[in-house]
Amino acid sequence: MSHQAPSARPVRILLADDQPLLRTGFRMVLGAESDLDVVAEAGDGVEAVELSRRLLPDVVLMDIRMPRMDGVAATRAIVDARLPVRVLVLTTFDLDEYVVGALRAGASGFLAKDVPAEDLIAAIRTVAGGDAVVTPRILRRLLDRFADLLPDPAATPSAALNALTDREREVLVQVARGLSNAEIATVLSVSETTIKTHVGHVLTKLRLRDRVQAVVLAYESGLVRPRA
Repeated sequence: MSHQAPSARPVRILLADDQPLLRTGFRMVLGAESDLDVVAEAGDGVEAVELSRRLLPDVVLMDIRMPRMDGVAATRAIVDARLPVRVLVLTTFDLDEYVVGALRAGASGFLAKDVPAEDLIAAIRTVAGGDAVVTPRILRRLLDRFADLLPDPAATPSAALNALTDREREVLVQVARGLSNAEIATVLSVSETTIKTHVGHVLTKLRLRDRVQAVVLAYESGLVRPRA
């Protein structure tokens, strides 16, 4: 593993979208940043997987709806191959029904394609740094849309959560509501460093890769339920 400083090389990005015009737009936006480098483009999911295997980009900007192989299947193939590649899903609509599938497949976050340039850039840096992007607005709308697929409100939370302390459960609930570490620290009246430590323990104990997987598990296990 390299011990170079993060600034030693740019974040390498693969653009996967079947619309050339959109890829050109993303390339222009990202190319203006000295720490971001678009290394390749893919026009479908099969090509995205092949290029990910060959080039090992840090982040794939993955469109959901593509020919030959959609973004969900491509994300799953990349994650299952255990490549050191993280996937940031892009969708035309906040409520794209494939987004939940992409998160379950191992995506590190999702953004709407019309997201402001500065938010896209920040999200790529966040994902490349090993964290995940959970946008509260989109998260809440997705959970409302898919409430019928989640556990019955009377269900008992999964036994998998038994490994967590009460405070860790409390932190997981706040993570599942889309709060940042700083926001959780404010809610629980502790330091942001303490929250970061708790989040790390939650991920380790539940064998989760990042916050996105923690959010999905929290809802699927019944620990947190969509608000009315």
